[in-house]
Amino acid sequence: MNMNEPVTHEPVTQLQIDRRVFELYDEYCHGGIDRREFLLRASALVVGGLAMAQALLPRYAQAQTISFTDTRMKAQYVNYPSPGGNSGQMRGYLVQPVGSGSFPAVLVIHENRGLNPYIEDVARRAAVEGFLALAPDGLFPVGGYPGNDDDGRTLQGNLDQGKLRTDFLNSARFLKSHRLATGKLGVTGFCWGGGTVNYLAVELGAQMQAGVPYYGPAPESAGVEKIKAALLIQYAENDPRINDMWPAFEAALKAAGVRHEMHKYPGTQHGFHNNSTPRYVEAAAKLSWERTIAFFKKNLA
Repeated sequence: MNMNEPVTHEPVTQLQIDRRVFELYDEYCHGGIDRREFLLRASALVVGGLAMAQALLPRYAQAQTISFTDTRMKAQYVNYPSPGGNSGQMRGYLVQPVGSGSFPAVLVIHENRGLNPYIEDVARRAAVEGFLALAPDGLFPVGGYPGNDDDGRTLQGNLDQGKLRTDFLNSARFLKSHRLATGKLGVTGFCWGGGTVNYLAVELGAQMQAGVPYYGPAPESAGVEKIKAALLIQYAENDPRINDMWPAFEAALKAAGVRHEMHKYPGTQHGFHNNSTPRYVEAAAKLSWERTIAFFKKNLA
């Protein structure tokens, strides 16, 4: 069977996917195995494993919830300096609400594969809620998101990771000082991006007012005392690689007096907010996003 061709049968739902295939997908998503190895191992693991594996690959046409032409917002790509980053320049997807005046700002950070259509849609979702949203593309120094996640993951993994984080630090500062921004900064991100939210909370200190990391790796405990932003921490129930970090993170947050709350969503996998794959859980994604928007409105007012 051709591993690159989709199977032709009824769509596979999350409940039909074997837990072991989810675990393989998590390994694939985080660069432990490549796409072909993921498909081969899934097909050997369980009857119907190939169909389960192919169902987990993203379908970005499903991810658009806010149209490019939505009259509540205006989107454009912008370039800005990034000293100390991978190329000295960065590019991002800037989305502003309609209307005059200034807006609280929200930085939206992608996963470990560049600025894909799902993340651009999240930026539009933030904008229609009244935020000036910027979704940077960490792959801009190497030509930008290449149009597929496999190549994007490889490109991002080959970047200088310290300089990549500097690119997002510069992106946060660019957005915070934007002429349309109020100066209040919130940051959200997913997977690798969730970990980068935590990193920025440490590095920016009082320059950042609120952070919402989705299933992101915790920062080093020693740096937590630098965090001044309020944090809303979103976890999947079935995500031991990330969740095992929580006890130490929680202890450090409490010791430092950082305002925080954590929510863990029952029956969910890592990536449950991403509506382009069967890992998506509509009820949990909707509730978590409602909490995210309410949190930003409270802390960026």
